[in-house]
Amino acid sequence: MNIVRLARNADKKLQRWRDQDLRTVLVNARRSMNYSIVAPIVEAMKTDRRVKFYFVSSEEPGRAREIYRDGGPDLDIISPFKAASKRVDAYLVADLIWLAMPRGACRIFMFHGVAGKYGHVYDTPRGSMREWDRLFFINQRRLDNFINARAIDPDSRAARLVGMPKTDCLVDGSLDRDTILEKMGLDPGRRVILYAPTWSADSSLNLMGEEIIKRLGGAGFAVIVKLHDGSLMPGRFFSGGIDWRARLSPLLRKTGGILAAGGDCCPFLAASDVLVTDHSSVGFEYLLLDRPLVRIHVDRLIAGTSVNPDYVEIMSRVSTTIMRPAEIVTAVEASLADPISKSAERKAVATDLFYGPGSATARAVTELYDAIELAPPDYVPFDNDRSQPQGAEALKM
Repeated sequence: MNIVRLARNADKKLQRWRDQDLRTVLVNARRSMNYSIVAPIVEAMKTDRRVKFYFVSSEEPGRAREIYRDGGPDLDIISPFKAASKRVDAYLVADLIWLAMPRGACRIFMFHGVAGKYGHVYDTPRGSMREWDRLFFINQRRLDNFINARAIDPDSRAARLVGMPKTDCLVDGSLDRDTILEKMGLDPGRRVILYAPTWSADSSLNLMGEEIIKRLGGAGFAVIVKLHDGSLMPGRFFSGGIDWRARLSPLLRKTGGILAAGGDCCPFLAASDVLVTDHSSVGFEYLLLDRPLVRIHVDRLIAGTSVNPDYVEIMSRVSTTIMRPAEIVTAVEASLADPISKSAERKAVATDLFYGPGSATARAVTELYDAIELAPPDYVPFDNDRSQPQGAEALKM
């Protein structure tokens, strides 16, 4: 181990000697929504010529161009073999994707959701997360959960309270509802309902999705359907073995609805008047907009995806819950008639689950510059509230 460490340090010193200010960051993504988590950081740093980003999909190399399509054609996408052979300063992921890096890297993990699904992995992990050099936590709740589960130490320097950069656009005024709808070819004067189910063979999409869409469209609503990347994957485990693009596109065309594309759901959240979901992270992200939420409860989904019961209770508290398609139109109409109902609960939960919304990207960028040992250009320290209680200490307050 000491020999490996010495070799890596020598390799690093040689690279710094060749170009003192050059830093390299490798982004690895399994799906396009993984890239949407990292994208605000890439966008914020892309004009800094001292930082070079590379992009790889080590688990889906044949789909890499599709996975990174939202980043445009200029991203430097490389093969898994080339990625593993490079010396990079930081390895950045938004999913548990481990890639062997013989020449070393600062390994940074970002969370891609807050729904508490597969809680034994992402919320209260059963194993150690100490192999990661940085963990960019979305909220204090999860940071404390990791400490209580002994996945990290109470005084871990890897734990950084950052927030969720992807959702900054939901609160900073950069997304305009009418503009988004006009670009999609929808009339801003219509009531817009976004249906965004999670992925699973047991999701509401598989059990009742088509009927939900038919009833909403038949009631005169403009329906946007945003499918999770997992629902577009072949195989029963992900999509139930159904080609949902082919299945839903004709159905939506009949009522003037849209099947949304892209890995980032935020523009569609901003464009909608009511969100309909089952148990997806976008349901919690929507709370940042303080708009009505209709939840479809599916017992099989909750059990099959190992959702932490706390998050089921939280979602129930801030939404109108239905269990059958026949209830959907009534629930949506009631939500539109009284949009401020449950507003206080929505705001409280959003404050709990999203640390510092609107400034998470700034904190993430600051942390990444720190990880790669490079001062940001025109450096002005962002206030990332390191003075605030983190870890186990917060439980005492």
